Order: sequence, then C-alpha cells, then structure tokens
Amino acid sequence: MIADLKQQRAQLVERAFVDNVIGSMLNSLIVADPDGNIRTVNGATCALLGYSEQELLGQPLAGVVDGTVLSGGEHRGQHNIEMVYRTKDARRLPVLFSSALLRGRDGRLQGVVCVAQDLTDRKRAEEAMRAYAQELARSNAELEQFAYVASHDLQEPLRMVASYTQLLARRYKGRLDADADEFIGFAVDAATRMQRLINDLLAYSRVGTRGKPFEPTNLSEVVDQVLATLKLAIEEGGARVTRDPLPTVMADATQMGQLFQNLIGNAIKFRKKDTPLHIHVSVAPHGREWRVEVADNGIGFEPAYAERIFVIFQRLHTVAEYPGTGIGLAICKKIVERHRGRIWADASPGRGSTFSFTLPLEPPAEQHV
Repeated sequence: MIADLKQQRAQLVERAFVDNVIGSMLNSLIVADPDGNIRTVNGATCALLGYSEQELLGQPLAGVVDGTVLSGGEHRGQHNIEMVYRTKDARRLPVLFSSALLRGRDGRLQGVVCVAQDLTDRKRAEEAMRAYAQELARSNAELEQFAYVASHDLQEPLRMVASYTQLLARRYKGRLDADADEFIGFAVDAATRMQRLINDLLAYSRVGTRGKPFEPTNLSEVVDQVLATLKLAIEEGGARVTRDPLPTVMADATQMGQLFQNLIGNAIKFRKKDTPLHIHVSVAPHGREWRVEVADNGIGFEPAYAERIFVIFQRLHTVAEYPGTGIGLAICKKIVERHRGRIWADASPGRGSTFSFTLPLEPPAEQHV
C-alpha cells in the first residue's frame, strides 16, 4: 500500500514536471490521438490560435493545421517545414512546423506531437526587405537613367560654351586687361572641368545600363591593353608597372579594362615626386573568389578615408593639387559590384596604397545588371 502511494506520488510529481515544461514552452505544442483529435495543448498554442484550452481539446487537428499531419502508420514525422495554422478568427498564420509520432512500448501508435513556431514577424520582415530591395532597384534605375539623360542633354550646350570661351581666350588674350585674361581663363577651365565631369557621370551611369554580357576574359590581356593605353602617362610619370600571371574570369571585358585603367591611372596620378613609382598587379585565390590587388608606393592616404574614397564626388585633394572629378573610384566600385565582388583599399600616408577587389571563381548568377 505504501509502495503504491509512493508510486502514485512520483507519477504526480513527474506529471506536474511535464505540465510545467509544456506550459513554459514559447512555441506552440499540440498532442493528438491516433484518430487525429487534440488531446493536449499548451498556453502558447491557445495564445497563437485565439482558442481556450477547453475549446481545442477534442477538436480534430485538421481543423487548425493545414495539410496532412497524421496518416496512419505511414507518417514518419516532419521537421522544420512551413505550414499554416488557422486561428479562431479565420486568419492563416505561417508557422515553422515539426511533428513526430508517439508509440507505446509495444510499437502501437498512440498519437502525434506537433511543435510550431510563429513565422508572422519573420514573413513581414522578409516582405518588407523584398519591397525595400525592389524600391531600391527602381530608385537606382531611375537615378542612372536621370544621370544618363541629364548628362547627355547637357553635352551640346556645354560643348558650345567651351568652344566660345576657348575662342575668346585665343582671340582676345592680351588685347584686354590682365583681369579679363584671368576671368576668361577661369571660364575655360570651368567649362573643361564640367565636360570631364559630365563624361565621367555618363560612364558611371552606363556601368549598369550599358554593360555587356559576361564572357571568358583573360585579365592578363586586359591589363596589357590598359598599359598600352597608358604608355605615355607611365613614361611621363617614370613608373614601372609589373604584374603576375592573371586568370581568365567570366566578366565584361570592357568594364574590366575600365576598372584596371582607373586603378593604375590613380596610382600614376598620386605618385611621390622624389621616389620612382612602382605599381604591381597580383592575384591569389581566396575560397570561392579571386582576390586581385593593385599596389603602389605612392603618397597613400589616411586609413580613415578608406571607405569615403569610393563615394561619388568625394575627393581627398583639391583640383589644383590633383585634377579629377571624384568619380573614378565610384565607377570601380560599381563595376566590381556588378560582377558580384567587393572592393576596398588599404593605405597609410607616405607608404603607398593597395586597392583590392574580388571576382567569383564561378560565373555570377546574373550578368545583365
């Protein structure tokens, strides 16, 4: 008799422990019998579905769960699949659902236990992210189109302004006073800078709108062609440019040329006056990417500006010190991102710069961005 009481007490303690565990679960838990009728629910289930415990007990599991959960002995459980729970007020809630069969010691089916996590907030966040991505893509497309149209339409009137200011400079230089000559010089310089700015802005907008399909591209050949194009600048700058053997990648060859020309051209522009310039192009595999580096021993820059230099129109020097529009590195960034890569810079003042970018070993999934 005493042994029976101890056993009953132990069973009650065990049952209270199990009930406490079930009640403290944050996820929904439903236990159904072999006929598919609900036998146990926890508080999280009631809160999720809007029913009281008494309203749920005895109801068919199929009344609240879309899809087949229990189908005789053939069911082998489900793990982390998306399903739908139906609430008391007829709402449909997305849940991450798992189930397992309950069997007795004799192997006979005793029911099924179902655990579900509410995915409503996650789905809302995913939808918001999709909507944001679509809006960002639309905004970027509109911005690129605006930049292209504005730049294209400005070309002709600006060309006329530049032509007439240059004509004034040629015809009236020295025939007016010194101030007039200076003012005309300012106008000519401003028109020339504006033309360069518009051309660079057009190039920036065309990265996304005028890109060519990706094809096997030998980067060694691309760099050699760039060096031939920059031959005069390299000689005038007293530079020595070397490269490692470079791989063949799936890329837009024209944009790869633009990328290397901007990076090597930048190294030539920002060289030291008292030190022979050396530029080296290297490459190494890193995981599923190629990492390409363009290193120089030029003037370098403060590491704090390593991100700012890739922002359009951002400059670290005045136009008087180093000419340019502040768009070149922004174009590089856009080209690399179109190829599903990353670009960054490491530098220190007086010790040169290293511009690194990655390209996928495998062809990018989208080629017409």
